[in-house]
Amino acid sequence: MATARTKKKSAPARPSAPDEAAEAFAQIEPELDRIEKVVPINVDIPRAVAVAVGAVPHLKALRARFVDELPRFPIEALDKLMSYALGAWYAHLLALPAGPGQEGLKRLLDEASALRADLLVAAEALAHKGFVDAGRVAEIRSGNGHLDTANDLVALAALFGESWSTVKHKTTVEWSDVERASKLGPELLVALGARNQPGVPAPKAADPADRRARAFTLLVRAYDQCRRGVTYLRWIEGDYDAIAPSLFAGRGGARRAGPVKEEPADEGAEGETAGDGEWGADGGEAPEE
Repeated sequence: MATARTKKKSAPARPSAPDEAAEAFAQIEPELDRIEKVVPINVDIPRAVAVAVGAVPHLKALRARFVDELPRFPIEALDKLMSYALGAWYAHLLALPAGPGQEGLKRLLDEASALRADLLVAAEALAHKGFVDAGRVAEIRSGNGHLDTANDLVALAALFGESWSTVKHKTTVEWSDVERASKLGPELLVALGARNQPGVPAPKAADPADRRARAFTLLVRAYDQCRRGVTYLRWIEGDYDAIAPSLFAGRGGARRAGPVKEEPADEGAEGETAGDGEWGADGGEAPEE
Protein backbone atom coordinates (compact mmCIF):
# COMPACT_ATOMS: atom_id res chain seq x y z
CA MET A 1 0.00 0.00 0.00
CA ALA A 2 1.28 3.40 -0.89
CA THR A 3 2.13 5.66 1.99
CA ALA A 4 -0.27 8.56 2.35
CA ARG A 5 1.39 11.85 1.61
CA THR A 6 0.70 15.05 3.49
CA LYS A 7 -1.68 17.22 1.50
CA LYS A 8 -3.05 20.69 2.06
CA LYS A 9 -6.62 20.27 3.24
CA SER A 10 -9.71 21.72 1.68
CA ALA A 11 -10.04 25.10 3.35
CA PRO A 12 -13.05 25.79 5.57
CA ALA A 13 -15.33 28.40 4.06
CA ARG A 14 -17.86 31.00 5.15
CA PRO A 15 -21.13 29.12 5.69
CA SER A 16 -23.21 31.29 3.33
CA ALA A 17 -25.29 34.39 2.99
CA PRO A 18 -28.33 34.04 5.26
CA ASP A 19 -30.85 34.05 2.40
CA GLU A 20 -29.09 31.13 0.70
CA ALA A 21 -29.02 29.21 3.96
CA ALA A 22 -32.72 29.89 4.53
CA GLU A 23 -33.57 28.62 1.05
CA ALA A 24 -31.47 25.51 1.61
CA PHE A 25 -33.31 24.81 4.86
CA ALA A 26 -36.66 25.19 3.09
CA GLN A 27 -35.49 22.63 0.50
CA ILE A 28 -34.42 20.00 3.02
CA GLU A 29 -37.17 20.57 5.59
CA PRO A 30 -39.49 17.90 4.10
CA GLU A 31 -36.77 15.32 4.81
CA LEU A 32 -36.49 16.19 8.49
CA ASP A 33 -39.66 14.40 9.55
CA ARG A 34 -38.54 11.21 7.82
CA ILE A 35 -35.52 10.81 10.09
CA GLU A 36 -36.20 8.01 12.54
CA LYS A 37 -33.11 8.41 14.66
CA VAL A 38 -31.14 11.62 15.11
CA VAL A 39 -27.43 11.57 15.81
CA PRO A 40 -26.04 13.28 18.90
CA ILE A 41 -24.73 16.80 18.35
CA ASN A 42 -21.25 16.25 19.74
CA VAL A 43 -19.43 18.74 17.58
CA ASP A 44 -19.59 22.50 17.09
CA ILE A 45 -22.13 22.92 14.28
CA PRO A 46 -20.82 26.21 12.81
CA ARG A 47 -17.27 24.83 12.47
CA ALA A 48 -18.57 21.56 11.02
CA VAL A 49 -20.65 23.43 8.45
CA ALA A 50 -17.68 25.57 7.42
CA VAL A 51 -15.57 22.44 6.87
CA ALA A 52 -18.30 20.75 4.82
CA VAL A 53 -18.92 23.84 2.67
CA GLY A 54 -15.19 24.09 1.97
CA ALA A 55 -15.03 20.43 0.91
CA VAL A 56 -18.00 20.49 -1.48
CA PRO A 57 -16.18 21.86 -4.58
CA HIS A 58 -13.38 19.32 -4.20
CA LEU A 59 -15.83 16.45 -3.83
CA LYS A 60 -17.90 17.61 -6.79
CA ALA A 61 -14.75 17.67 -8.92
CA LEU A 62 -14.69 13.90 -8.42
CA ARG A 63 -18.38 13.36 -9.17
CA ALA A 64 -17.78 11.53 -12.45
CA ARG A 65 -15.51 9.06 -10.67
CA PHE A 66 -18.11 8.52 -7.97
CA VAL A 67 -20.64 7.62 -10.67
CA ASP A 68 -18.31 5.49 -12.80
CA GLU A 69 -16.33 3.66 -10.13
CA LEU A 70 -18.87 3.41 -7.30
CA PRO A 71 -22.10 2.44 -9.05
CA ARG A 72 -23.93 1.85 -5.78
CA PHE A 73 -22.80 5.06 -4.14
CA PRO A 74 -25.82 7.22 -3.19
CA ILE A 75 -24.90 10.12 -5.46
CA GLU A 76 -27.66 12.27 -3.96
CA ALA A 77 -25.49 12.48 -0.83
CA LEU A 78 -22.94 14.41 -2.89
CA ASP A 79 -25.43 16.34 -4.99
CA LYS A 80 -27.34 17.59 -1.93
CA LEU A 81 -24.37 18.02 0.40
CA MET A 82 -24.28 21.81 0.08
CA SER A 83 -28.01 22.04 0.78
CA TYR A 84 -27.61 19.83 3.83
CA ALA A 85 -24.70 21.92 5.11
CA LEU A 86 -26.44 25.27 4.63
CA GLY A 87 -29.70 23.83 5.94
CA ALA A 88 -27.95 22.68 9.11
CA TRP A 89 -26.42 26.14 9.44
CA TYR A 90 -29.81 27.85 9.18
CA ALA A 91 -31.42 25.34 11.55
CA HIS A 92 -28.68 26.18 14.04
CA LEU A 93 -29.50 29.89 13.74
CA LEU A 94 -33.19 29.17 14.24
CA ALA A 95 -32.45 27.29 17.45
CA LEU A 96 -30.42 30.09 19.02
CA PRO A 97 -32.11 32.40 21.55
CA ALA A 98 -33.27 35.84 20.51
CA GLY A 99 -30.55 38.43 20.04
CA PRO A 100 -29.99 41.46 22.25
CA GLY A 101 -31.33 44.95 21.65
CA GLN A 102 -29.43 47.72 19.90
CA GLU A 103 -27.12 48.28 22.85
CA GLY A 104 -26.31 44.59 22.98
CA LEU A 105 -25.77 44.52 19.23
CA LYS A 106 -23.11 47.21 19.47
CA ARG A 107 -21.34 45.17 22.15
CA LEU A 108 -21.42 42.07 19.96
CA LEU A 109 -20.14 44.02 16.95
CA ASP A 110 -17.27 45.50 18.92
CA GLU A 111 -16.25 42.11 20.28
CA ALA A 112 -16.63 40.41 16.90
CA SER A 113 -14.55 43.01 15.05
CA ALA A 114 -11.73 42.82 17.59
CA LEU A 115 -11.71 39.01 17.63
CA ARG A 116 -11.83 38.80 13.83
CA ALA A 117 -8.83 41.14 13.60
CA ASP A 118 -6.81 39.13 16.14
CA LEU A 119 -7.56 35.79 14.51
CA LEU A 120 -6.81 37.15 11.03
CA VAL A 121 -3.39 38.44 12.08
CA ALA A 122 -2.56 35.06 13.60
CA ALA A 123 -3.95 33.18 10.58
CA GLU A 124 -1.89 35.28 8.17
CA ALA A 125 1.26 34.49 10.14
CA LEU A 126 0.46 30.78 9.98
CA ALA A 127 -0.37 31.02 6.28
CA HIS A 128 2.98 32.71 5.63
CA LYS A 129 4.66 29.62 7.06
CA GLY A 130 2.39 27.25 5.14
CA PHE A 131 0.44 25.88 8.11
CA VAL A 132 -2.97 27.03 6.85
CA ASP A 133 -4.40 27.88 3.45
CA ALA A 134 -3.20 31.35 2.41
CA GLY A 135 -5.90 31.78 -0.23
CA ARG A 136 -8.63 31.07 2.27
CA VAL A 137 -7.16 33.56 4.74
CA ALA A 138 -6.99 36.19 2.01
CA GLU A 139 -10.63 35.56 1.11
CA ILE A 140 -11.66 36.02 4.74
CA ARG A 141 -9.64 39.25 4.86
CA SER A 142 -11.61 40.54 1.87
CA GLY A 143 -14.90 40.39 3.75
CA ASN A 144 -16.60 43.62 4.76
CA GLY A 145 -19.78 44.50 6.55
CA HIS A 146 -21.42 43.05 9.63
CA LEU A 147 -22.69 39.84 8.00
CA ASP A 148 -19.23 39.07 6.64
CA THR A 149 -17.75 39.70 10.08
CA ALA A 150 -20.10 37.12 11.58
CA ASN A 151 -19.43 34.52 8.89
CA ASP A 152 -15.69 35.26 8.94
CA LEU A 153 -15.56 34.34 12.61
CA VAL A 154 -17.08 30.96 11.83
CA ALA A 155 -14.64 30.38 8.96
CA LEU A 156 -11.68 31.37 11.13
CA ALA A 157 -12.86 29.11 13.95
CA ALA A 158 -13.06 26.22 11.50
CA LEU A 159 -9.65 27.07 10.02
CA PHE A 160 -7.98 27.00 13.42
CA GLY A 161 -10.04 24.07 14.68
CA GLU A 162 -9.18 21.84 11.76
CA SER A 163 -5.44 22.57 12.10
CA TRP A 164 -5.32 22.92 15.87
CA SER A 165 -3.13 19.90 16.58
CA THR A 166 -0.52 21.38 14.22
CA VAL A 167 -0.73 25.07 15.03
CA LYS A 168 -1.58 25.22 18.73
CA HIS A 169 2.08 25.58 19.74
CA LYS A 170 2.85 27.99 16.88
CA THR A 171 0.36 30.74 17.58
CA THR A 172 -0.71 33.11 20.33
CA VAL A 173 -4.34 32.14 19.70
CA GLU A 174 -5.92 30.17 22.54
CA TRP A 175 -8.51 27.43 22.09
CA SER A 176 -10.95 29.62 24.02
CA ASP A 177 -10.59 32.21 21.21
CA VAL A 178 -11.52 29.58 18.62
CA GLU A 179 -14.53 28.47 20.62
CA ARG A 180 -15.67 32.04 21.19
CA ALA A 181 -15.40 32.87 17.49
CA SER A 182 -17.52 29.87 16.60
CA LYS A 183 -20.25 30.94 19.03
CA LEU A 184 -20.00 34.69 18.49
CA GLY A 185 -20.49 34.46 14.71
CA PRO A 186 -23.95 32.86 14.92
CA GLU A 187 -24.92 35.08 17.86
CA LEU A 188 -24.13 38.14 15.78
CA LEU A 189 -26.09 36.82 12.80
CA VAL A 190 -29.14 36.30 14.99
CA ALA A 191 -28.74 39.78 16.45
CA LEU A 192 -28.60 41.17 12.92
CA GLY A 193 -31.87 39.43 12.08
CA ALA A 194 -30.27 37.02 9.63
CA ARG A 195 -32.70 34.22 10.39
CA ASN A 196 -35.69 36.32 9.34
CA GLN A 197 -35.50 36.10 5.57
CA PRO A 198 -38.29 37.60 3.41
CA GLY A 199 -39.70 35.41 0.66
CA VAL A 200 -38.64 32.13 2.30
CA PRO A 201 -41.36 29.80 3.65
CA ALA A 202 -41.56 29.94 7.43
CA PRO A 203 -40.27 26.81 9.20
CA LYS A 204 -42.88 24.39 10.46
CA ALA A 205 -44.11 24.97 13.98
CA ALA A 206 -41.79 22.56 15.74
CA ASP A 207 -39.13 22.42 18.40
CA PRO A 208 -36.17 24.39 16.95
CA ALA A 209 -33.67 22.21 18.81
CA ASP A 210 -35.26 19.10 17.28
CA ARG A 211 -35.14 20.62 13.79
CA ARG A 212 -31.47 21.47 14.34
CA ALA A 213 -30.70 17.90 15.41
CA ARG A 214 -32.49 16.49 12.39
CA ALA A 215 -30.79 18.87 9.94
CA PHE A 216 -27.44 18.06 11.52
CA THR A 217 -28.21 14.36 11.08
CA LEU A 218 -28.78 14.84 7.35
CA LEU A 219 -25.48 16.67 7.03
CA VAL A 220 -23.43 14.15 8.99
CA ARG A 221 -24.85 11.14 7.16
CA ALA A 222 -24.35 12.64 3.72
CA TYR A 223 -20.86 13.93 4.49
CA ASP A 224 -19.80 10.60 5.95
CA GLN A 225 -20.93 8.82 2.79
CA CYS A 226 -18.86 11.25 0.74
CA ARG A 227 -15.82 10.75 2.98
CA ARG A 228 -16.12 7.00 2.64
CA GLY A 229 -16.45 7.34 -1.12
CA VAL A 230 -13.48 9.65 -1.54
CA THR A 231 -11.39 7.36 0.68
CA TYR A 232 -12.15 4.51 -1.73
CA LEU A 233 -11.39 6.60 -4.81
CA ARG A 234 -8.24 8.33 -3.53
CA TRP A 235 -6.77 5.57 -1.38
CA ILE A 236 -3.60 5.24 -3.48
CA GLU A 237 -3.04 9.00 -3.72
CA GLY A 238 -3.48 9.32 0.03
CA ASP A 239 -5.22 12.70 -0.10
CA TYR A 240 -8.72 11.58 0.85
CA ASP A 241 -8.59 13.25 4.25
CA ALA A 242 -7.37 16.47 2.63
CA ILE A 243 -10.25 16.52 0.14
CA ALA A 244 -12.89 15.83 2.80
CA PRO A 245 -11.53 16.64 6.26
CA SER A 246 -13.31 15.32 9.31
CA LEU A 247 -16.16 17.44 10.63
CA PHE A 248 -14.90 16.49 14.06
CA ALA A 249 -11.31 17.75 13.82
CA GLY A 250 -10.23 20.01 16.64
CA ARG A 251 -8.48 19.77 19.95
CA GLY A 252 -7.95 16.04 19.67
CA GLY A 253 -6.14 16.24 16.35
CA ALA A 254 -6.87 14.44 13.11
CA ARG A 255 -9.16 11.43 12.98
CA ARG A 256 -9.13 8.56 10.58
CA ALA A 257 -11.00 8.99 7.32
CA GLY A 258 -12.56 5.54 7.06
CA PRO A 259 -16.02 4.32 8.03
CA VAL A 260 -17.17 5.26 11.50
CA LYS A 261 -19.72 4.05 14.02
CA GLU A 262 -23.38 5.09 14.08
CA GLU A 263 -23.38 5.65 17.82
CA PRO A 264 -20.03 6.81 19.19
CA ALA A 265 -19.35 5.53 22.67
CA ASP A 266 -17.96 8.09 25.09
CA GLU A 267 -16.10 9.99 22.40
CA GLY A 268 -17.19 13.41 23.60
CA ALA A 269 -16.98 16.18 21.05
CA GLU A 270 -15.12 14.15 18.48
CA GLY A 271 -17.33 11.13 17.78
CA GLU A 272 -18.45 10.52 14.22
CA THR A 273 -21.56 9.05 12.70
CA ALA A 274 -21.64 6.98 9.57
CA GLY A 275 -24.11 6.56 6.79
CA ASP A 276 -25.21 3.05 6.03
CA GLY A 277 -25.21 0.55 3.21
CA GLU A 278 -22.57 -0.85 0.87
CA TRP A 279 -21.82 0.82 -2.41
CA GLY A 280 -18.23 0.01 -3.45
CA ALA A 281 -17.49 -0.95 -7.04
CA ASP A 282 -16.90 -4.50 -5.81
CA GLY A 283 -19.83 -4.45 -3.40
CA GLY A 284 -17.70 -3.39 -0.44
CA GLU A 285 -17.13 -0.22 1.46
CA ALA A 286 -14.17 2.10 1.59
CA PRO A 287 -10.92 0.43 2.65
CA GLU A 288 -10.04 0.41 6.32
CA GLU A 289 -6.92 2.25 7.40
